[in-house]
Amino acid sequence: MTPQPRPAGTAIVLDGVSKHYGEVRALDGVSFSVAQGEFFGVLGPNGAGKTTLVEIVEGMRKADGGTVTVFGMSPWPRNTALLRRIGVQTQTSAFFTRLTAWEHLETVAALHGADRDAARHALELVGLGGKERSRVDDLSGGQRQRLALATALVHQPDLIFLDEPTAALDPEARRSLWAVLRELRGEGRTIVYTTHYLDEAEALCDRVAIIAGGKVVALDSPGALIRSMAAPARLLIPADRITVEQARALDGAERVLVEGGEVVIETRHANRVLVEAAALVDMDAIQTRTATLEDAYLRLTATPPPAAAEERPTAPTAAAGTEHRR
Repeated sequence: MTPQPRPAGTAIVLDGVSKHYGEVRALDGVSFSVAQGEFFGVLGPNGAGKTTLVEIVEGMRKADGGTVTVFGMSPWPRNTALLRRIGVQTQTSAFFTRLTAWEHLETVAALHGADRDAARHALELVGLGGKERSRVDDLSGGQRQRLALATALVHQPDLIFLDEPTAALDPEARRSLWAVLRELRGEGRTIVYTTHYLDEAEALCDRVAIIAGGKVVALDSPGALIRSMAAPARLLIPADRITVEQARALDGAERVLVEGGEVVIETRHANRVLVEAAALVDMDAIQTRTATLEDAYLRLTATPPPAAAEERPTAPTAAAGTEHRR
């Protein structure tokens, strides 16, 4: 599919948003914006405040301070004008379990004023075309996860909130869903995405906000966050091909250790070390690993906030039969 031009304008603006639960600061002055057509990741450890943040943007919670606008409108009090433009998928979405997958989506489509073709298109999009006659109760965990995504997409919203959409999926299904998400982004839809799969965020997101202790501790593209670390590359060579002493003697080697039968060479001069190592071992035996978004994430969230706490359960959404709880 040929990507369409990204829509101009801003989808979401947060300015100094705060939220307290008793003595706990779930959010503490959070500010950022999300452009229309952007694939935006919200990352953070459990209890960091990301669920509260997303629920406030969705209009399911009221902020204690600051302002939030979605397409130029306030989502709170529950803004029915925004419901048609927003789709929400959570890990624990509720379904009409006694209906078939097709009947469930047809019902949700009708609630949004969409036609039956929209339900069929959503099923095909998430790879459930062959399960349309299966009762929701009979679907596997991964299939239910796909149905939850189809439920969020059935009315073709402009802004889509996805909470761990690939949880419970096998690796092949997970990569298949990546293609679906890229297609949605190519259509110009705005996606706000929470995940604990850091490789997924690195592959899909235009930018990510890393939340820790109710604050945004980093906000940039995955590539920029990785580069900002200036982390060394790691060269892995089987321990039966090179000794630790030989590795330490290589020009540019900064640190050498042994892990799982591999001699690991850390260096910021990977090309120089590769050339020297190639004189001792076959190049095919050398693996090179560079820093990833996971490395940046772990460094940025290394010190947990002292008052971290579990986030509050999710309030029900307005769509009948599709309420979401966390």
